[in-house]
Amino acid sequence: MPVAKAQALVNDLHLVDADPHADLTELEALALWGLRRYSPLVMTDPPNGLVLDVTGATHLHGGEQDLLRDIIAQLAERGITAKVALSETWGASYALVRYLPAPITWIAPGKTDDTLLRLPVEALRLSAATLDDLRVLGFDTIGELASQPRAPLTLRFGPDLFRRIDMAFGRMAQPITPAEPPEMLISSRAFFEPIGAPETIAKYTRYLVDDLCMRLEEAGEGVLQLDLRCTRVDNKVEAVQVRMSKPVRDLKRLNKLLCDKIETIDPGFGIERMVLAATHTGVLLPQQIHATYGEAASADVEDLWDTLHNRFGETSRLYRTAPSPSDIPERAVRRLPPSSTEAGSLRNARFRRPFRLLRPPEPMQTMALLPDHPPVSFQWRGSRYRVTAADGPERIRGEWWQTETEAGKVRDYYILQVDGGERFWAFRTGDGQNENTGSLRWYMHGKFA
Repeated sequence: MPVAKAQALVNDLHLVDADPHADLTELEALALWGLRRYSPLVMTDPPNGLVLDVTGATHLHGGEQDLLRDIIAQLAERGITAKVALSETWGASYALVRYLPAPITWIAPGKTDDTLLRLPVEALRLSAATLDDLRVLGFDTIGELASQPRAPLTLRFGPDLFRRIDMAFGRMAQPITPAEPPEMLISSRAFFEPIGAPETIAKYTRYLVDDLCMRLEEAGEGVLQLDLRCTRVDNKVEAVQVRMSKPVRDLKRLNKLLCDKIETIDPGFGIERMVLAATHTGVLLPQQIHATYGEAASADVEDLWDTLHNRFGETSRLYRTAPSPSDIPERAVRRLPPSSTEAGSLRNARFRRPFRLLRPPEPMQTMALLPDHPPVSFQWRGSRYRVTAADGPERIRGEWWQTETEAGKVRDYYILQVDGGERFWAFRTGDGQNENTGSLRWYMHGKFA
């Protein structure tokens, strides 16, 4: 739109000169961000797109749809409004993200063709002249174009027309040129004869790891994320990605993590080039093993954490617990990263707590001599128990600074031992005097080992 027309339509319009070079620089920076966070294969798609091949990496983020939501959320924190689409091909995702209104589009495997057929021909990334001619001929959607005989249209428009269609539908490979920061440590090897056997791939993976670890040692760094990219003879790139909880350059550990994922690589008709890139590194300086002579070394579980994380994915599934400074049992324990050395709060250390806590607490029917006495029997999960001993109450008040609904609330907890020797942790809501403190109902909240 001409500037004069825009100013006539909008009062006090703020005009800023376009800076394509700066836009491309920022797009490349976003590509490196995506490379370190989401996928070993990320490419810029100027002027405003990124292409990520997340094959084999979605489980690290809880699945495909969780990964898409995380991308939207992370970009929103950076002040960027984005749309994302995930499908079987790059061409299809390009079309979906630009010609469907939803901010997140996920197409299940095998459903790509049905969705593409309804999109306009502009989604094929054809030249403006070709699009004008197709409109004149009456082609509005990809489905109308794909159903036509190829020879006449190819003769008129050239081979690029149906090449774009084949790429979108996955009939033709569409190579990706991965983004690589200049400071990235890379080790590569090209083969005169393509390789394909898993044992051969593992053999050369170890060679690449050895070479990369020597470079890391010279730089005083350890690797936090490692990408292995295998270029096949048909120009398709197969990639695997492993992540570590702290900087590592241990040959044995890195070889094990990478070789465990070699089975996910499809060599096709052969691999002609392998590239191992340290996409995320950290400082790793020599450390003294023992602080004093004879001191027992602490167990090294970092290898186990890295193996479990790369095998099962999603960091939230792997954690350690630490006590939290809260009286409410549901908040008394919090999750920490496995490598965290935080000890936690000792506020509730002197109180007896069950090994197993129910979330949420489950209602139970009780019989008590007096409202403020422990029950003599109770029924829970279809079974009746007779109480032989009880200890309590331990009164816990609601934390009004957390939520307004907890203001003035009271729980009286009892340890109940039954005929079979089992011990349960139950509580009654309310103090028996003020109605606003609770309803005097009983709940089962835990069981002691």
